[in-house]
Amino acid sequence: MINYPKLYVGGQWVEPTRAELLEVRSPHDQSLVGRAAEATPPDVDRAVRAAREAFDNGPWPRMSAAERARVIARFSELHAARADEIADLTTAENGSARWFTGWTTKALSEQTAAFLRAADSFAWEEDISRATAEGTRTLVRREPVGVVAAVIPWNAPHQSALVKLVPALLAGCTAVLKASPETALSTLLLGELFNEAGLPEGVLSILPADRETSEYLVSHPGVDKIAFTGSTAAGRRIASIAGEQLKRVSLELGGKSAAIVLDDADLDALSEGLKFLSFGNNAENCVAHTRILVHRGRYDETLARLKGMVESLTVGDPADPATFIGPMVREDQQQRVISYIHLGIEEGARLVTGGPEVPEGLAHGYYVRPTLFADVDNSMRIAQEEIFGPVLVVIPFDTDEEAVRIANDSPYGLGGGVWTSDEERGLAIARQVRTGTFSVNGAPHSLEGPFGGYKASGIGREFGPVGLSQYIEYKTVSV
Repeated sequence: MINYPKLYVGGQWVEPTRAELLEVRSPHDQSLVGRAAEATPPDVDRAVRAAREAFDNGPWPRMSAAERARVIARFSELHAARADEIADLTTAENGSARWFTGWTTKALSEQTAAFLRAADSFAWEEDISRATAEGTRTLVRREPVGVVAAVIPWNAPHQSALVKLVPALLAGCTAVLKASPETALSTLLLGELFNEAGLPEGVLSILPADRETSEYLVSHPGVDKIAFTGSTAAGRRIASIAGEQLKRVSLELGGKSAAIVLDDADLDALSEGLKFLSFGNNAENCVAHTRILVHRGRYDETLARLKGMVESLTVGDPADPATFIGPMVREDQQQRVISYIHLGIEEGARLVTGGPEVPEGLAHGYYVRPTLFADVDNSMRIAQEEIFGPVLVVIPFDTDEEAVRIANDSPYGLGGGVWTSDEERGLAIARQVRTGTFSVNGAPHSLEGPFGGYKASGIGREFGPVGLSQYIEYKTVSV
């Protein structure tokens, strides 16, 4: 069992205001994984005060970009050395299958490396005098935005944390990271690594906390920028706070991504690709491809392939290497997903495989049967609302134009893809679908390219140079 009885505030392990520790329990069998300190508003005040002092008077924002990069590079080395331990702990906390946490944790080295490359080539101060009036010297400076409140979910805690902390710290910001109670242990472990890497005092705090304390943090007058990953409903609330206070904000929110299967698609590649794109991380994944749009001429054949793929998925103990899908993170999340399966049946969709019953032998955990619905109309709630669980809906179409229309008929716009033997045809569709990311035949996304959403899927972008730019202010100096 792992215990973190203290909070990480400004680089120091300090006693929390609240004496009672929160319990982190496995969603597989409710066994106790560990206990952790839980922050309350007075702890937020301490953390923001430390971050404010470190930003206003400390060395971190005044170091060169290269000096900051050396600390982050050292952190990345230390993180990589403990990747297996981190993956095991995350699986125990949130139920993500071990294959997924292992892959994600190891991939974080490249995510950080991409930010380091972006920082190395970033024009922190640029002379644009040749483009201005004769006799005037003009400099454009890129300076840190200030104190960042980073608020992350439970489904991929280190990825969500580091895609915010790394660019913020490279830019010279200081930060308060609000962790989800479900993954408090693995997130607090980051404090050990940043301390060992040599991050100066005051620069970073890590606070596991509930929603009420989260709102206190994002509303805090000492915070200059909010970076949030989570639900669209919570994102709307945060955006309203940011708007009222004129704080900078970036939001990575929900999705209902469409995978378009054209009449010339390779169905072997499709079924293998959607196994990961639709069901990765137990399908508790904002960018999951959960609306499958299939050309009517390949409809029955595609359904048969998808049914076989869904029924092949091993559901069970997330620590078992043979498991593909583990439990939902909490009982309320399990019940929410099951309620959507009932809803799909009530709406008249055809249940192809799966269903609302808990998988046999897994009643001790928060498990859901991977479920496939066919003959779905895009107006149904199961096609419009984010379920955040292993439920796919299949929708027929007749023409490429109709497929694009259905794909765009969604409040969300985070991801999606197209499957075709004609790359140019796929690119033509990609250019018309209004989402922040899109793949042709399941091609992986580059960590140098921006990631984020249109419409209700968010504001701003993460990854690479664009992600780094979310943590800077531009200043024009004329001489």
